[in-house]
Amino acid sequence: MSDKSEQTLQEWSQQQSNAETMVPIIGELYRDRGVIVTIFGHSLVNKSPLEILELHRIARVNVEESISTIDTYPILSEVARLDLAPARIDLGNLVTQWRAATGTTIEDFVKDELAGIATGKTSLRDNPQDVVLYGFGRIGRLVARILAGKTGGGDNLRLRAIVVRPGGDNDLAKRASLLRRDSIHGPFSGEVTVDHEDNALIINGNLVHVIYASSPEECDYSKYGIQDAIVVDNTGKWRTEEDLAKHLVPGASKVILTAPGKGDVPNIVYGVNHHGMTEAGNVLSAASCTTNAIVPVLKAVNDEFEIQSGHIESIHAFTNDQNLIDNYHRKERRGRAAPLNMVVTETGAAKAVAKCLPELQGKLTGNAIRVPTPNVSLAVMSLNLGRDTTAEALNEYLLKTSIEGDLQNQIDYSKSTEVVSSDFVGNRYAGIVDAPATIVQGSHAVLYVWYDNEFGYSRQVVRCLEELAGIVMPNFPKRNVG
Repeated sequence: MSDKSEQTLQEWSQQQSNAETMVPIIGELYRDRGVIVTIFGHSLVNKSPLEILELHRIARVNVEESISTIDTYPILSEVARLDLAPARIDLGNLVTQWRAATGTTIEDFVKDELAGIATGKTSLRDNPQDVVLYGFGRIGRLVARILAGKTGGGDNLRLRAIVVRPGGDNDLAKRASLLRRDSIHGPFSGEVTVDHEDNALIINGNLVHVIYASSPEECDYSKYGIQDAIVVDNTGKWRTEEDLAKHLVPGASKVILTAPGKGDVPNIVYGVNHHGMTEAGNVLSAASCTTNAIVPVLKAVNDEFEIQSGHIESIHAFTNDQNLIDNYHRKERRGRAAPLNMVVTETGAAKAVAKCLPELQGKLTGNAIRVPTPNVSLAVMSLNLGRDTTAEALNEYLLKTSIEGDLQNQIDYSKSTEVVSSDFVGNRYAGIVDAPATIVQGSHAVLYVWYDNEFGYSRQVVRCLEELAGIVMPNFPKRNVG
């Protein structure tokens, strides 16, 4: 073996050893202190050593520079020595700032950077925020998985009930099975059992009532000991403020729709216009998956380059509102077999942008093509900018935006020339910039933004829940795009 090969093997062995040692430290910080350890926004909680190594591999300080567990492990070790309150601590950004620091030890550096995290608390709320899922389809079940995965990390959001239409025989068993197993997202990494006596599911030890109702007015959550709950309407059946307000029955205080709201219903894209949503009323919308995917990138580009006009084409996975085989459908073209056809259809995402970014009012058009894949979509954004740039400069700016600043949890960045849609199943970001596909000619730019229209969107919904519950964790170290 050559000296270089032996050195590479030793470095790999050291990195693997570090990752193995990091797993219990990350777990204890999460369970005991409610601290979420990340690397450039990617959570390391509940990850295996190999997954931690992979997240380090794809992490980028900039286009040329990367980091490894050799960099992050010493910092994590110092973090674990501190008495911390719930927070998100980004090892990637800590490494970046440590490399720039001079005249200080790593121990003092970490203490100084994390000095703003108050000690003596292990939860952001005195009492958990009750959550009710109205509807238990694709988004409802993924939101349930995410909420169940957060149990134990401060237990600040507590799923208390699921509302579904009256079912047939073995209804509870079928609901449990759909939560346990998913053809796209794989098995649920937790435990789900059926409680027939209480007509409930027990998810990771948490009893969740299953309530049968055909309309919101039939519900009374207070009968189940539920108070001031946030109701997440996953059905999309009710879109106006008047209709959605029907969810505000005893035991419920707010409702958030997982589809675009109509009329005066505020459409929220977390990371862009979520500030003040707690004062925006009791009826809210988390907009659409496509709106959530494109708005953060559009905001970032507009802030730096000033978008003059543009067109958004959504190449979208087929959904349950289409037919499996040709049959009557009330909307044009959607009656044709979804697994066999590309289907041109409308999207309100481009118009919805103006509700979140008023400065882009009237500047964008949009359309959609449903394609024969079950999940992960792609937005093609053709934009006329206010000044000339290059693909390299635009990508560098978007990379920096994805690892620093307020949109770190909304924008992901991929530099691989080999990725395809299935590589983004389970991606937790609202949208992922495909850097190698970026095209720039003068002031005209074309961006390709992938998004898991199920899981990535569900994460955005949960971020809205956290905002409404007042349990948004502070991010450390503080990040500013310069």
